[in-house]
Amino acid sequence: MIFQKDIETMPRKDIEALQLVRLKRLVKYCYDNVPLYHQRLTDAKVFDGERIKKLSDIQYIPFTTKDDFRDNYPFGLNAVPMKDIVRIHASSGTTGKPTVGVYTKDDLKIWADCVARVAAAGGVTADDIIQISFGYGLFTGALGLHYGLENIGATVIPASSGNTEKQLMMMRDYGVTGLVATPSYALYLSEAIKEGKYPLSDYKLKLGILGSEPCTEAMRSQIENNLGIYVSDNYGMTELGGPGVSGDCTARDGMHFAEDHFLPEIINTDTGERLDEGEVGELVVTTLTKRGMPVLRYRTKDITKLSYQPCSCGRTHCRMSKTMGRTDDMLIIKGVNVFPTQIENILIEIEDIAPHYMLVVTRENFRDALEIKVELTNASLLENYQSLNNLRAYIEHKMQSILGLRTKVTLVAPKTLERFQGKAKRIVDLRNQ
Repeated sequence: MIFQKDIETMPRKDIEALQLVRLKRLVKYCYDNVPLYHQRLTDAKVFDGERIKKLSDIQYIPFTTKDDFRDNYPFGLNAVPMKDIVRIHASSGTTGKPTVGVYTKDDLKIWADCVARVAAAGGVTADDIIQISFGYGLFTGALGLHYGLENIGATVIPASSGNTEKQLMMMRDYGVTGLVATPSYALYLSEAIKEGKYPLSDYKLKLGILGSEPCTEAMRSQIENNLGIYVSDNYGMTELGGPGVSGDCTARDGMHFAEDHFLPEIINTDTGERLDEGEVGELVVTTLTKRGMPVLRYRTKDITKLSYQPCSCGRTHCRMSKTMGRTDDMLIIKGVNVFPTQIENILIEIEDIAPHYMLVVTRENFRDALEIKVELTNASLLENYQSLNNLRAYIEHKMQSILGLRTKVTLVAPKTLERFQGKAKRIVDLRNQ
């Protein structure tokens, strides 16, 4: 199903023409209403958009970064008075102050439309009963998906997170056909079903709309196999308004951007230079239609690439590849760049290993060291020193051959590593302690 066919299948030239009109309007709007942007656009001699003649002229606009949100906390980036704001969301704020996002009535309507597109592209219809197992509250994921799914006409169960037994009971009793959750929690639920007294045949699940954290191809396959469902991926963040920025179609050949509302670019993360189609770099996004807190050229820190080639699903909006990692999640160990997703892809293919791990980074004698704690699926291995040692050596060899880095692997008993109902926190960096 295509939720807004006239928009989602627009010819490329019409998309770009609309983007240019909206970009010019946005630059003037930011210049007139946001003090930070007024000063930056003046310094860059862009002013109220007079230098913007074509889309590539966006390069003259300075970047916005996470620090700008922190430095202007909570409402310094607002473009409208608070009487026009009807909703406030914020990131979890695990370090320092949270990142705040505000919404006008029009912002909420556009947000719901964008999320509805993502959900419909992933296979949701008005006949579905969707259980949202994200935590409700300031986090954008739960309410964002909630209103988008209702826009399609789906039945929504605002289950929130936690209480796994109750989650599974609702799935069975209410005939739930779709699950909204983090990939790590979906995997945890699949384990709970496997170990529970009710067989998978008692569930009517057929699809998963997973998000809020990266999900590798290997993890997605494991979730699909465990639950017998089709999983689609989607992308968004608080700074851009939440979920609905892009999402998988059933062709699963990259996540379609809502290009009428968001203008994506790929840049060289070191130089800031714009890169061409198909080149891997950092994703930068401009929010073309947000009124409460518009954002110009936000550096997401996510590593990906864009394709503007036609998609077999019929949608014409550009597609972003699954993110390969984040510049701030990237570990540099002995000069080697390591992303947690690389390690996950290696581990998930190894027999007797569960998809649960923890990365511990230490520094001894001015040298970095990486320990990978890996959970076993077979507790009996702990009683067989030779088998355990062989498995550990095999994993360490695999890591060195693929990452180009010597690591220490520690194998731990089943169910001993922490499970996450929200975003998984897999890195413990002890180098500065």
